[in-house]
Amino acid sequence: MKKEMRFFLCLCALGCMAVTCKKQNNSTGKPTNDTSIVNLTHLNFLYTPVSFSGRPAGGIFIYAEAPDYHVVGASGEGFTCVDDVARAAQVYLRSNKYASDTSIRNKSMNLIRFLLEMQSFNGYFYNFLYDNNSINTNGSTSANRPDWWSWRAFYTLTESAPVIRNYDPLLADKIDASIARMISNIKNDLILLPQNTKVVKGITIPQWLPAGSGTDQASLIILGLINYCSVHNDASLNAYIKKLADGLVLMQNGDDMHFPYSAIMSWENTWHAYGSDQAFALIEAGIFLHDAGYTSKGMDVVNNFYPWLINNGFKSTFEVEKNNNAVSLSNEKSYEQIAYGIRPMLSAVCEAYRMTREEKYADMAGHIASWYFGNNNANKTMYSLNTGRCFDGIQSSSSINLNSGAESTIEALLSMELIEKYPTILIALNKYKK
Repeated sequence: MKKEMRFFLCLCALGCMAVTCKKQNNSTGKPTNDTSIVNLTHLNFLYTPVSFSGRPAGGIFIYAEAPDYHVVGASGEGFTCVDDVARAAQVYLRSNKYASDTSIRNKSMNLIRFLLEMQSFNGYFYNFLYDNNSINTNGSTSANRPDWWSWRAFYTLTESAPVIRNYDPLLADKIDASIARMISNIKNDLILLPQNTKVVKGITIPQWLPAGSGTDQASLIILGLINYCSVHNDASLNAYIKKLADGLVLMQNGDDMHFPYSAIMSWENTWHAYGSDQAFALIEAGIFLHDAGYTSKGMDVVNNFYPWLINNGFKSTFEVEKNNNAVSLSNEKSYEQIAYGIRPMLSAVCEAYRMTREEKYADMAGHIASWYFGNNNANKTMYSLNTGRCFDGIQSSSSINLNSGAESTIEALLSMELIEKYPTILIALNKYKK
């Protein structure tokens, strides 16, 4: 596989954020701790203006297909969606150039406008937009319901509100109104769900989480509510954060000596890597609630489960069952491995390092991040410092998906923004990358 250009030359690409990706023929190199590893070029290429009855906004093309990386939509669903737009907005919002770069700032605001336009009459969000700029209101992956895309929009809007107010108070007012509708939905539809449980293959399952037992979706709600409650004092929502966190803890199995080593199941008796933000959400819930018990449970994932994942080449998904108080593996898949499975781990480990400043967490974060730079089962560089592209996934030890769509690109950039904050993690990354 052709190696990357020398890292410091990617600064040239960063100076050309508004143009589309071009081939480079320079020499190769490594990420260092004195130059940026966040290259927005490909994300800027995926960004596109959209219009809602003459009201401007911004979208993100869902797919970019190799070898020329032409942009395409999702067949039958739409060409851009709340799922991706919400996360792309976070990339721009978290940029260390946000205050100084009007292009980055304007893109973030236009993506926020897209989210606001996709909110429906019932307060939840439609997901997909067709290429004629009409909203997909009927698709099973686009319906205005309490599902992934609604929680992603909520998380991003609560993060953006205080930032946007410094630049566009009128837009900030619209964001606040949108958030208020979601808060009303959470109070009306979710808070009062009874704390019932059921048992699936011996595993006790909380039924008061989204989708019946979705700890992944619950994690997004926790993070959005922490953003909101940090500004608005609401005892009922504080209690709901605790209720959701209790559900995550109930879905945790094993310990430092017993499988699955403190992993938190994603849904019923299944764990999957994508969107697995449970550890980060529990750590943050513990900090917000001043309850070290929740933070400790999140740290158990970092200390016990993540090393197992690293030592076993990561996993895509697995199922467990419990017999005679022993949890065992009943099914597993190593592939497809995607950036959306790596970034949640980095969120938790980087937060562990921020809290403790213990070297072992910087080392672990660098080790996990090296997945992007060839330290993976396929021995392939997944994130290009040169172009800002991230390949869509590792399909086997000898095959990767060379497409570079929105999700992989966005999750890689969120990862790069995380680890770039800490020089010690960048040093560890250079130790582990291939």
